Amino acid sequence: MSRIDRENRVPLGANRRADGAWEFLVWAPDRHRVDLHVLDSRNRLIPMVENRCGYHQVVVNDIERQARYVYRLDDLREYPDPASRFQPDGVHGPSEITDLSSFHWTDENWKPPSLEESIFYELHVGTYSEKGSLDGTIPHLAELADLGVTTIELMPIAQFPGARNWGYDGVYPFAVQNSYGGPLALQRFVNAAHAHGLAVALDVVYNHLGPEGNYLGQFGPYFSDRYRTPWGRAINFDGPESGPVRRYFIENALFWFERYHIDVLRLDAIHGIYDCGPTHILAELQNEVQLLGERLGRHLYLVAESNLNDASILLPGEKGGFGLPAQWSDDFHYSLHTLLTRETQGYYADFGSVGHLATVLRDGWYHQGQYSSFRRRRHGNSPSGISRSHFVVYSQNHDQAGNRARGERLSALVNFEAQKLVAGVTLLSPFVPLLFMGEEYGEPAPFLYFTSHGEKDLIETVRLGRREELSEFGWNDEPPNPEDETTFESSRLDHHLLETDPHRTLRLFYHELIRFRRASHLAKDANLEITESESLPILTVLRNSVDRRLLFIFNFDTREVELRAAERKGQWSTELYSADSRWLGPINGFPRTVGARDTLILAGQSFVVLSNEAEK
Repeated sequence: MSRIDRENRVPLGANRRADGAWEFLVWAPDRHRVDLHVLDSRNRLIPMVENRCGYHQVVVNDIERQARYVYRLDDLREYPDPASRFQPDGVHGPSEITDLSSFHWTDENWKPPSLEESIFYELHVGTYSEKGSLDGTIPHLAELADLGVTTIELMPIAQFPGARNWGYDGVYPFAVQNSYGGPLALQRFVNAAHAHGLAVALDVVYNHLGPEGNYLGQFGPYFSDRYRTPWGRAINFDGPESGPVRRYFIENALFWFERYHIDVLRLDAIHGIYDCGPTHILAELQNEVQLLGERLGRHLYLVAESNLNDASILLPGEKGGFGLPAQWSDDFHYSLHTLLTRETQGYYADFGSVGHLATVLRDGWYHQGQYSSFRRRRHGNSPSGISRSHFVVYSQNHDQAGNRARGERLSALVNFEAQKLVAGVTLLSPFVPLLFMGEEYGEPAPFLYFTSHGEKDLIETVRLGRREELSEFGWNDEPPNPEDETTFESSRLDHHLLETDPHRTLRLFYHELIRFRRASHLAKDANLEITESESLPILTVLRNSVDRRLLFIFNFDTREVELRAAERKGQWSTELYSADSRWLGPINGFPRTVGARDTLILAGQSFVVLSNEAEK
């Protein structure tokens, strides 16, 4: 029995064995002959042996360190390794042998936070630091740990064309982007993050590959003609010869956990993953990840991005679901964003009332089978019974800023008081919060859409497609050219802003919210009483726990409002008031205690947190 069959694992790519030899494995079922072309000083062409499953394999004992190589198919063209670990010369160049086992890890005692206790911080490696690399991000880890976030979420780092890209045009799922520093830089980054007490999440794309440098189809039927995604050909997860295709992507997920000690994978746009087979690829992937976690002795998590509002993603297998631990909830963003900006174009068309946000806080998402005017059909089903810790929420992320014509962050759309209100709703919510890089200090730079493709026709296609996509929001101005390097440079963060107000104070406010969230155990499930008002756009959340009650009052009106604290017994203590002058707000002094019959005066676009001991 072959090694592949015996272990049910497919050691794709170039892997160093215990005896020092290198083993190469590639799936190419439709090719009669596959040769390994080693581009070292001896420039060798080595025949590979095919097994009955269409895998071609060879072991090489004497190979030079960091040698480059390609695969020659049927004595014709040569291509990089589909499971390449490193593409030093980009998507069209040869692959480089990389010994990932030689790195000295120091995180043997690392224990990642539970998902419910997590606070994610999404960042784009290229624009986060001045160097635009993984090594350039490491010096910022201490300040992120001090902020209180638990998990750094990296936007995709799989090799993409050129040096500038969001990452969703990746074409080598196993290779770490060369302009970010390559594979060893990622190992250094993860090791350093764990040393600072920070988990690492990685955004991976299993619904498509990018358009440039995508040679995967030359090796086998990796793509399906039965489905189309908005981004290109769908992956063949359920058609003829889909078994090795499924294995390729499952092995990729396990690869990140094993070789790079990644803690969480964020699965991009799973609504673009099509599988009508007996076991959905996501259910199989979750099962494999769970088994790996048991073998490694640590918790490993998958978090899905989905716009389906489909509970089966989160429901366990015995209830017909995929059993994924969590998913993003776009409805939280939609409902919060429209309350503050009054934008109702595109996918914001279905939102705009306090009631929408209240429903999301109660259930996890809004659409549960109602008619969606944006989609012009009914949408979603009920998430009833699913714990709130299964939902990741955010006021903004890379999509919600970058998919605007001018890439405006929320800091460019609302005033300072509204930014604090947004932070409160997000970080004091019963869900798993996610922050987008720079929001904690009100970064004013946009986050624009940028690329660095090398093919002229593709560049024009992307530019025109971008214009058409933005038109549904009523943004008819010509967006910045994605290929222009200034588009990328203008999206870079300016960390020096933290030295001046109001950025410094906003960052302190985020720090205090995270501290309060943790001290008050807001991640734990509790009985919530949520009430909303539309005439006065007020949302209140009463959180009942064993020994303490917390009352959150959020005012979305731009005007000052008067209201009773609550028709409840006892005295309430003020824990936090966003409009206080301490946080550069307009109010100097707020009652430290509030009685049930006292009238509260809340400044426009502000919130207050009150507490009292629960009745015995």
